Amino acid sequence: MYISIRQATIQDTAIVSDVLLEAALWLQQSGRLMWHESEVSPESISKDVDNGLFFIAEWAGESAGTIKFQLEDLVFWSDISQEESAFVHRLAVRRNYSGGKVSSVLLAWAVEHARTLGRYYLRLDCDASRPHLRAVYERFGFRHHSDKQVGVYFVSRYEYKIPPQFTF
Repeated sequence: MYISIRQATIQDTAIVSDVLLEAALWLQQSGRLMWHESEVSPESISKDVDNGLFFIAEWAGESAGTIKFQLEDLVFWSDISQEESAFVHRLAVRRNYSGGKVSSVLLAWAVEHARTLGRYYLRLDCDASRPHLRAVYERFGFRHHSDKQVGVYFVSRYEYKIPPQFTF
């Protein structure tokens, strides 16, 4: 099955919110808190969707996952040069598409998108106390950069060095 990635439009705000909320509720049911419902409501994400920051993964025409892609992150990565990096946040996959394929496709897409924009790193952060999630990123090829306290969040920061694209 082919997974396609497309930029979310303002009309997709509810879809993006639903994917994020489904992931948040699933984690909450297993005793792990990711996002509060208010953080992923259509009202709270609509500006970022309208600004073109969210992308949707579709499998057979159905939304399977989402990712937020941005060119600066002054909250979690304020201590690095922003010009050489792209940043991803809010990677989420619907439960019936879990298993790693959709998240891997979203991450691979983000690497290629960053490369086309002339960026050398793809960076992300996650809750430092989530070893399974950290392992997902490490298996993909992300390298642990550092841990950092950001407000109430203690996060592990990861980076993926984007290899240069060779043309022949």
